[in-house]
Amino acid sequence: MAWELLTNNMRKTIIKRQVDDVIVTKLIEAGVSPLLARLYAARGVKDADALSASLNHIIPPNQLTNSAAMAKLLADAIADKKKILIVGDYDADGATATAVAVKGLLSMGAQVDFLVPNRFEYGYGLTPKIVQLAATMQPDVIVTVDNGIASVDGVFEANKLGIQVLITDHHLPSDETPQAACIVNPNQHGCDFPSKNLAGVGVMFYVLLALRAELRERGIFAKEQEPNLTELLDLVALGTVADLVKLDANNRILVEQGLRRIRAGACCAGISALLKVAGRNESQVGAQDLGFYVGPRLNAAGRLDDMRLGIQCLLASEAEALDIAQSLHDLNAERRSIESSMQDEALASLDNINVGDQYSISLFESSWHQGVVGILASRIKEQYHRPVIAFAESDDGLLKGSGRSIAGLHLRDALDMVTKRHPNLIVTFGGHAMAAGLTINQDKFFEFQQAFEDVVRELLTPADLQAVIETDGGFAADEMNLYNAQLLANQVWGQGFAPPLFSDTFSVINQRIVGAKHLKVLLEKQGKRFDAIYFGQTESLPVQVEAVYQLQVNSYNGVQSVQLQLLHTA
Repeated sequence: MAWELLTNNMRKTIIKRQVDDVIVTKLIEAGVSPLLARLYAARGVKDADALSASLNHIIPPNQLTNSAAMAKLLADAIADKKKILIVGDYDADGATATAVAVKGLLSMGAQVDFLVPNRFEYGYGLTPKIVQLAATMQPDVIVTVDNGIASVDGVFEANKLGIQVLITDHHLPSDETPQAACIVNPNQHGCDFPSKNLAGVGVMFYVLLALRAELRERGIFAKEQEPNLTELLDLVALGTVADLVKLDANNRILVEQGLRRIRAGACCAGISALLKVAGRNESQVGAQDLGFYVGPRLNAAGRLDDMRLGIQCLLASEAEALDIAQSLHDLNAERRSIESSMQDEALASLDNINVGDQYSISLFESSWHQGVVGILASRIKEQYHRPVIAFAESDDGLLKGSGRSIAGLHLRDALDMVTKRHPNLIVTFGGHAMAAGLTINQDKFFEFQQAFEDVVRELLTPADLQAVIETDGGFAADEMNLYNAQLLANQVWGQGFAPPLFSDTFSVINQRIVGAKHLKVLLEKQGKRFDAIYFGQTESLPVQVEAVYQLQVNSYNGVQSVQLQLLHTA
C-alpha cells in the first residue's frame, strides 16, 4: 500500500517496508517473537545471531587499525608518569568520549586532565590556537576524542612544541593526514574495521579495551584488579545514540549494554541526574530517551555556553550531579526558545520563495545564534526534504554554517565539490554524509548559496526530493496492547535501524486541543478504542483518517497504558 499526503506544500509518499517471509519464519523458529521477527526482517536482519546483545559478539579491538599501537604508546605514557590531556569536542559525542577517556585512563593509573574548546572562541578540532591553550597545562601527550582527523595545522603546532599527539576520531579524513604519533579512526584510509559507524565515544572505548589488553600483557594487573570497562557503557550508549551514527549490529550491542546498566541503576550520577530533570524513569529508559531527552540537555552546554559544564556533569559525584543537570536543563530550555524564534524567522523567509523549484536551502540571518543553526537546519530539512545549510555570524567576521542532508546526498562530498570548483569560497569545512559544518566569508553568502545549489542539482534527481515515509504496515487491533508497546520500547531503535512506524485507517471518535498546540484524539479500529496524541497539530481531523503512528507506553501517575503517537495523517 502507498498513499500520499501534503504538508508544508511538500508531498510525502507513505509506503510499506518489504519483508522476506522466509527470513521472518527463520527468525520465529529461532525464538524471536512474530512481531519483532517482522520488524527486524524489514530492517535487514537475516538471522538471530545478528540480534545478540552479548559483549562477546562485538568486533574485537585488535581489528581496529592502530588500536594496539596506540595502546602501547598510552601504556608507555602511564609507565613514565606522563601527563595526558584529553582534547574533546563540544557535542554530546565529544562530551561522552571525553568522560570515557578520563574515567578509563584514570582507572588504569594515568595522570589525565581534559580540555574542551569553547566553540565560539576556538572553533572545532585541534586548532593551533587550542594547542597553544593546551600547552599552558603542560601536557606530555594530547589525546583527541571525536576530532583531530582534519587537524593538520594543530598537530604540526603540537609537534613543534614537543607534545605527542594521539588522534581518536570517526570523521571522514581529508586528502592530507595530520602527522600525529598515532591515529585510530575506523574511517581513515586503509582501516579494514568492519563497522565504519562507531561514534567518537565508541572509538575511545575500543582504544581503552586495547590499552587494558596491553597492560594485562605487561603484567600490570598481577597485583591489582583489572578495571571493569563495562562501567563506561552507559556513556558509550548515550554518545552513540546522540550522535546519530548508524545503529549497525556492533553499535546496537554497545547501546543495549549501556541501557541495561542505566535501567539497573548502575549508570553514572550525571546520566541519572539528567534523566531525573527530564522527567524520565531510569528503570524504563530506552534509546529514544537518550536521543530526545538526555542528549539535547547535554548538547545545550556546547551550544550556548561551554561543554566543560556537560563533561563535569558526566564526571560528577551523586552530590554534585543534580545541580549541574539542572543548569543543563535550564540551558536547554533557553536553547529551545532561541530555536523556536529562529525557526519562525526561517519559515517566514521561505514563504517568499518557491522551495519546490530549489534543490537546496541556504539560510542566514545576522541575529541567529551560531550554536543553534545545526538544529535549525535539521528542522527545515525535515519540513522541506532538501539539504539545508543555516549560517550565523561569528566574532571573527566569518559566517559559521551547519548543514543537514537527505538520503542520496553526501554532504561533506558536496562541500568538497564546491571547494574544488570555487577554491576561495569556503574557508573550512568537514563532517559526515548527513551533517557537516563550514565557514565562509560573510560577503560570500549569496555566491555560496548559488554554488551549493548548482552542485546539489547535479547530485540529486527530482525523485530524491520526494520525501518517502516507510512504515511497517498495519496492526491488528487486538495486537495494539500494552505488552507489545512495552516490547517495542525495550528494543534498540535509532539511526539506520528505524523505530517502528505503523499505518492504519481509524475512525475519529473525539478530539480536543491540549497545551495550546497539540491534539488529543480518541480513535477507533475494529471496535477497539485508543488514546492518541498528535504533537504540533491544532487543525481538526476528519471523521476517518489514514494515520502513520508509533505504538507507545504512556505512563501517568504510575499507571501504564497504550497510546498512539500520530506522526502523519491524510
